[in-house]
Amino acid sequence: MLDPSSSEEEGDEIVEVERREVAAPKSGGGARLSPGRAADGPGGGGGDGGGGGGGGGGGGLQPPGRGSAGGRPSSPSPSAASDKEKEDLEKMQREEEERKKRLQLYVFVMRCIAYPFNAKQPTDMARRQQKISKQHLQMVKERFQAFLNGETQIVADEAFINAVQSYYEVFLKSDRVSRMVQSGGCSASDSREVFKKHIEKRVRSLPEIDGLSKETVLSSWMAKFDTIYRGEEDPRKHQQRMTASAASELILSKDQLYEMFQQILGIKKFEHQLLYNACQLDNPDEQAAQIRRELDGRLQMADQIAKGSKFPKFVSKEMEAMYIEELRSSVNLLMANLESMPVSKGGEFKLQKLKRGHNTSIMDMGQEDENTLSKSDVVLSFTLEVVIVEVQGLKSLAPNRIVYCTMEVEGGHKLQTDQAEASKPTWGTQGDFTTTQPLPAVKVKLFTESTGVLALEDKELGRVVLHPTPNSPKQSELHKMTVSKGCPDSDLRIKLAIRMDKPQNMKHCGYLWAIGKNVWKRWKKRFFVLVQVSQYTFAMCSYREKKAEPVELLQLDGYTVDYTDPQPGLDGGRTFFNAVKEGDTVIFASDDEQDRILWVQAMYRATGQSHKPVPPTQVQKLNSRGGTAPQLDAPISQFYADRAQKHGMDEFISANPCNFDHSSLFELVQRLTLDHRLNDSYSCLGWFSPGQVFVMDEYCARNGVRGCHRHLCYLSDLLERAENGAMIDPTLLHYSFAFCASHVHGNRPDGIGTVSVEERDRFEEIKERLRVLLENQITHFRYCFPFGRPEGALKATLSLLERVLMKDIVTPVPQEEVKTVIRKCLEQAALVNYQRLSEYAKLEGKKREMYEHPVFCLASQVMDLTIQNVGRLATPAKKLEDTIRLAELVIEVLQQNEEHHAEVSAFAWWSDLMVEHAETFLSLYSVDMDSALEVQPPDSWDSFPLFQLLNDFLRVDYNLCNGKFHKHLQDLYAPLVVRYVDLMESSIAQSIHRGFERESWEPVKSITSSLPNVNIQMPKVSNLSVPSVNLPPIPSFSTPTWMTDTVDTDNGSGTSEDLFWKLDALQTFIRDLHWPEEEFGKHLESRLKLMSSDMIESCVKRTRAAFEARLQKSSRATDFRVPQSICTMFNVMVDAKAQSAKLCAMELGQEFVRDWRQYHSQIDNLIEETVKEMITLLVAKFVVILENVLAKLSRYDEGTLFSSFLSFTVKAASKYVDVPKPGMDVADGYVTFVRHSQDMLRDKVNEEVYVERLFDQWYTSTMNLLGTWLTDRMDLQLHLYQLKILIRIVKKKYRDFRLQGVLDSTLNSKMYETVRNRLTLEEATASVREGGMQGISMRDSDEEDDDDN
Repeated sequence: MLDPSSSEEEGDEIVEVERREVAAPKSGGGARLSPGRAADGPGGGGGDGGGGGGGGGGGGLQPPGRGSAGGRPSSPSPSAASDKEKEDLEKMQREEEERKKRLQLYVFVMRCIAYPFNAKQPTDMARRQQKISKQHLQMVKERFQAFLNGETQIVADEAFINAVQSYYEVFLKSDRVSRMVQSGGCSASDSREVFKKHIEKRVRSLPEIDGLSKETVLSSWMAKFDTIYRGEEDPRKHQQRMTASAASELILSKDQLYEMFQQILGIKKFEHQLLYNACQLDNPDEQAAQIRRELDGRLQMADQIAKGSKFPKFVSKEMEAMYIEELRSSVNLLMANLESMPVSKGGEFKLQKLKRGHNTSIMDMGQEDENTLSKSDVVLSFTLEVVIVEVQGLKSLAPNRIVYCTMEVEGGHKLQTDQAEASKPTWGTQGDFTTTQPLPAVKVKLFTESTGVLALEDKELGRVVLHPTPNSPKQSELHKMTVSKGCPDSDLRIKLAIRMDKPQNMKHCGYLWAIGKNVWKRWKKRFFVLVQVSQYTFAMCSYREKKAEPVELLQLDGYTVDYTDPQPGLDGGRTFFNAVKEGDTVIFASDDEQDRILWVQAMYRATGQSHKPVPPTQVQKLNSRGGTAPQLDAPISQFYADRAQKHGMDEFISANPCNFDHSSLFELVQRLTLDHRLNDSYSCLGWFSPGQVFVMDEYCARNGVRGCHRHLCYLSDLLERAENGAMIDPTLLHYSFAFCASHVHGNRPDGIGTVSVEERDRFEEIKERLRVLLENQITHFRYCFPFGRPEGALKATLSLLERVLMKDIVTPVPQEEVKTVIRKCLEQAALVNYQRLSEYAKLEGKKREMYEHPVFCLASQVMDLTIQNVGRLATPAKKLEDTIRLAELVIEVLQQNEEHHAEVSAFAWWSDLMVEHAETFLSLYSVDMDSALEVQPPDSWDSFPLFQLLNDFLRVDYNLCNGKFHKHLQDLYAPLVVRYVDLMESSIAQSIHRGFERESWEPVKSITSSLPNVNIQMPKVSNLSVPSVNLPPIPSFSTPTWMTDTVDTDNGSGTSEDLFWKLDALQTFIRDLHWPEEEFGKHLESRLKLMSSDMIESCVKRTRAAFEARLQKSSRATDFRVPQSICTMFNVMVDAKAQSAKLCAMELGQEFVRDWRQYHSQIDNLIEETVKEMITLLVAKFVVILENVLAKLSRYDEGTLFSSFLSFTVKAASKYVDVPKPGMDVADGYVTFVRHSQDMLRDKVNEEVYVERLFDQWYTSTMNLLGTWLTDRMDLQLHLYQLKILIRIVKKKYRDFRLQGVLDSTLNSKMYETVRNRLTLEEATASVREGGMQGISMRDSDEEDDDDN
């Protein structure tokens, strides 16, 4: 931005523009634009009112856009053409009026910026964040999509990726976020806070990790989020840009404020430069004088209103007098503020009390004498800089003689320069002095050092005495010195510079001729100084040389200065002006015109008069001398004023602010400023920037804009923007509304003020508009405050609505009334939200159908027709699918409401209303849900996922659990659940019956390979009505907990495993329903437990019957091998026992549990008794096999014919051949049978307890059988072969059962000892009788007849 006060370079350009304008030909017809519109200065921006001015860089004036009549093409309809020209002309006139209005407004704004004395730029306003635009939002989406696609170098774990995916889908792709961006209320901080809140719950739910706190995880995730959000931007550049923007948001310089309001009001740079220079905005004296004139005008206007009774229409007649007092007190406050402004920087002077000639009505007349200035009140302080450069004409001294100079201001201290040689007397030494004399005497002396021995002082060669003024030249000049006696150099000259600074409170000085009635009674030339004692007190003082106090002074209060003609009889002075006051006239005269203009301008600013003096003749002359800059014989301020007048700006500069309706002007500038603010790069939500607030405050205070009017206009503008979709902070609306309400209702903090009828009526109108807006925002809270942003906006909206509903400012509105209004809003919100959600679900469903449809590749028209047909022909399954998808969206909406909109701490009843809103929202969904369920086929179970989805959400919500919708959901599904359990019970019962009829009792190695495939369909009723029904499919449930432990081992039969899995799956399904109603849930659980008990009991009984039948069909000889089916049946018992503890256990009340335990113990007893019976049956089978072996041995009993025959035959044959040992094959066959059976049972039966019990009974029973058999032969001696077989069987049995883990107490039973003793005795007898046992003995040894093993 160019410096507005700089005029050298700018002046040449503007002069050239003026010359071209003068030389431009004038157009004949048509409307003529102002010169300010025709030329656009450098850097100028286009205004609102365009027009067809000259193009380029300031060409001559041209006709407005249409050209001359000769150049216009012929029109077929002259009347139509004339109408169009008339419309164009009217449009141009309107644009011109608007342009002039904005220029005038800009002049007032410029003065507020140039010299503020009421307001300051606030530094405590909340910093606004950068706004997110549509392009930026799209860029952020692309960055997050690139991260999810793995196209970035950011390393992240799965949890963070899932969080980003959810954030991307829920937040970034939301249409509500797009609306918020479009409304200008979305900032980067909002998106970051939403993500932070989004991940906090996720991180809190993660498991604890040693050495890694969750706060560390949060900070790490946020750092990664910032990296993704920022993309490839350099963070240092981003930080620098943010820092610069933040600084401009906080504080603005005057140049920045000028530039801002040029953009706001559409002012061109060239126009600004003209106005800036002509208004002398860089001259604080001129601006202070302008303020004084404005305040005087406002006081006079107040007096005129009081005299003419031209009051605005107030709500009460008594307010008219109060209105005048308000006007006067506001002006007095401004005067006090102006008076408190310092006149000089650090200057010490006495501030005088206010004294204006027209202000006596509101000030005590007795204080007039106290307001009179005395000579001691006028204090000036000057700073002098004396720089001695060189001395010329010093010839009489020897070149090496030392010379120096001294300088002093009379009455002050003396300073000395450095020493120099007489051949080169140069110094450049500066001396600084301060004095209170406007006409001080400065003495400079030249000395040379005395060479005489007795000389006491140095010799003075010459001196010079000067009387500088602040108007004296600042550059160095040669002055002739007065030579001392005895100095031969008569032409001594000294070159020096004296700079006398002008103090801040001295506005002008110089020599004038003057004569007055009370002061300066003789026409004489005196030195005058215009002194500003305070902001409202100026004095014209005359001084003599070397005097600090004025000789005479004239206090300028009440005087009017103006140009005048030369006065006859007054000799001296060339140009005249006077200061006139009632009863007094002082005539002044200066020696040149420029000095007169400067004096008149300075005194015009000091007097505060409304009349602006105008020079009688045009004194500005532009002279171009050889291409040099113009030579001016008038002040530069006059040059700028003339140039502004030439460009049509004079009317705006000289306009009296008191003659304008500043209420309407302020309304315009505030509206334009708000538009500018809402379109900048900050998410302001309607808040002005500090610089804008500062200008608005200063404008209102300086021009008397009523505060209520200001805020009413602000509210109206904000409401208009909010109604059109812009995001406006409700807190801002609350501030303005509270101010207006307190004003209208007469409860202002500063006391009762006047209230106009217009203000009251407009307030009521805005109040109604505001109520409608707030109710609409609450109705659309999900879209007006998406994801709880802006933070605290919903709470502020509720607070503001409560304030708006108040009848007056004091009486609070009943809470029930507020709740009633908000309840209606939330009821409507439920309908709005559900309608939009349904539309979104339908649109999503149509898109999905379109992509899945086989004709997707055809033209779009065909696709649209296909989509419509598919929608019309929706099947029950499709309706159910859409209902489930809609339920997911409903749950998502309710969760978002709970997360982002439920917490409003200031209103305890808000949560209750949100619960009602949720119930209303769900009731709307229940209509669609009921209609979808009604069209489902009978006994269709596909809708259970819908119940699980809704119930899992509702049961964990404290407010919605067992609410109206939840109970309705239970009522719908309770009969369905009962029907399903009934059908499943029948299906499982049939599967048991059919399965055991076809059971092969082969062990199940893998459940998943042996069971039928599982799908999602539930069993159908029609299947159950057919006699030859197959097993119905089971719904897809989670894998039973016991499955993983048994999958790699041999288990029970396919029928039993299928039964147990179905029972567990059914119970898991019912349990996963999490039925909310406790009584019905207990009923379902108890019924399933009872059903499981009955099914397991049936399975056990059928297995017992099959076990017994299988044993009866098996062999009784030693070739019997325990089949796999026998072990499988044992495993069925094992599984039945394990599953009964799980499937039949209850966790209910004590009384029910007591009854249930009695019933459950019967099942356990049944299983236990069945296992015992099965062991007994199997052991009996083993005993029968041993009995068969012993029956074979019984043929060798002593005394039988068969025994004698066999013994003879063997003995006879053994003489000729090697006869095998008789009976060893019987023993070996039995031992092999025992070992195989032991191994089979040990390996295939899964319950160790059952195996050990079986082995114990087996060993005990067989040993008892052997003991009984031997006891029956107590009187007989065992045959050798009997003895050998028994010894082998007993020894092998003992050792094998010991290896199988049978306890020693069982092994070494009394029966075993009896058998062992008998066989040992028989062995000893046989050894004596037969001569040996051929290595077979009951004695334990390491030789275990290996050939028989």
